[in-house]
Amino acid sequence: MTSGTTSSLVRSVAVAPLDLALLTPFGISGGEQPAARNVLVTVELADGTRGYGEGAPLPPYNGETQADALAALAPAPEWLPGRDARDWRGLSAELPRRAAARRSGSARCALETALLDALARQEGTSLWRRWGGAGTEVETDMTVTTGSAAQAAESARAIRRRGIRIIKVKVGGVGGPAGDLARVAAILEAAPGAPLILDGNAGLSRAEAAALARGLKAAAIRPLLLEQWLPKDDWAGLRALGAETGWTVAADESVATAADARRLVEERAAAVINIKLMKAGVAEALDVVAIARAAGIGLMIGGNVESILAMTTSACFAAGLGGFGYADLDTPWFLAENPFQGGFTAVGGRLSVAGITAGHGVTPAPG
Repeated sequence: MTSGTTSSLVRSVAVAPLDLALLTPFGISGGEQPAARNVLVTVELADGTRGYGEGAPLPPYNGETQADALAALAPAPEWLPGRDARDWRGLSAELPRRAAARRSGSARCALETALLDALARQEGTSLWRRWGGAGTEVETDMTVTTGSAAQAAESARAIRRRGIRIIKVKVGGVGGPAGDLARVAAILEAAPGAPLILDGNAGLSRAEAAALARGLKAAAIRPLLLEQWLPKDDWAGLRALGAETGWTVAADESVATAADARRLVEERAAAVINIKLMKAGVAEALDVVAIARAAGIGLMIGGNVESILAMTTSACFAAGLGGFGYADLDTPWFLAENPFQGGFTAVGGRLSVAGITAGHGVTPAPG
């Protein structure tokens, strides 16, 4: 461990594409992601300590692309050296002003993560402790992506074989409510009694949402959570969905920033917020958590299509802060390759960060 003011100065920054093959395309209501087109940021401090951060844009989710993230980060190797990594919030806030590119939440996440990882490694502490040390474990679901009922059943069986209890189902794809009902029925036949999170990724209309809810009630299926069925700006619709079904509604696409979280509180639109570090970065996510806690709104930790690096960062975030009732940190299991070593350990759906002693504990694999 190194002390002193100059040791936390940034020596260099490297930005590179991080392209990862998927076992199968990752489908949501907005379309399919055939591969993970992410970015990797490496920050080296004055004493040689390195930190790593991943940005995972997901075009079907919010339109953000790898090119957007790379453009936002491109100037960083020029202006960041010599700056103090301890001012990670301020440095991240400069990012959109330094590039002639659209704002990129995943770029901010990558930069912030790399800076925080480097600082924590230099201090000899883990990110989960740096974020409060409230706990070391979260329980994740695993996702059944869009597709046919037969594919859904096979995915559910595979999830059960992994020992994972909670199943997340992407709804709002081809086939409409009838197709989603058939997929949900097939999943429950393959995995009887599984708690279900039904995630629409803002892809259902009010009429489609009402039809799906009626069908679920007719089949005596009570979901654990309805996650963002309706368009992100339909605050009244989200509020009505919870009131009319009596089920717990979570906001995802509706809340990316602290301003969004304040609006959700004002509108009383949902009972849970899905926090994703990729939406607007770590600093903004911390602010959203504070607003949610003050308002008594439940917390979920999620992500885009991310490697073990970003997913472990999110696991550290949720476990360290504590109070997250839901977790969706499964995408490393969808990847056909893992270019990293370290990270959380998993027993079924239980993810543990207890063994991480410095930063997020993930480094590029040798070679």
